[in-house]
Amino acid sequence: MRHLRDGRKLNRSASHRRALMRNLVKALILREQIQTTDAKAKELRRWADRIVTLGKRNTPHTRRQAFAYLGSDDLVKRLFEDVAPRFQNRSGGYTRVLKVGTRRGDAAPISLVEFTERKSPAA
Repeated sequence: MRHLRDGRKLNRSASHRRALMRNLVKALILREQIQTTDAKAKELRRWADRIVTLGKRNTPHTRRQAFAYLGSDDLVKRLFEDVAPRFQNRSGGYTRVLKVGTRRGDAAPISLVEFTERKSPAA
């Protein structure tokens, strides 16, 4: 029985799953909107929300934790200066998953993952 076992396995080994989620979070912070399969999108939501919560705290320790996960000074700077300040008054639910349709090749369900507070386009 798998009582209290959370998270999806996504038919990958633990290290592959960790790398996949890390890359998806990096892409989401960089682009603020990505398309992926439904299962990956639902799992990504958990990890992205945790990273944004780190960004909201904005202490040297949380910057180091974010760098350990993201591995890039540019992404850490973007998280702490652009993404996280938008969510200061929100206590959770930083991402949304919208179902888009199916993938042409294998009919896998595809979703769009984006931040709920979008940066307004510069006019």
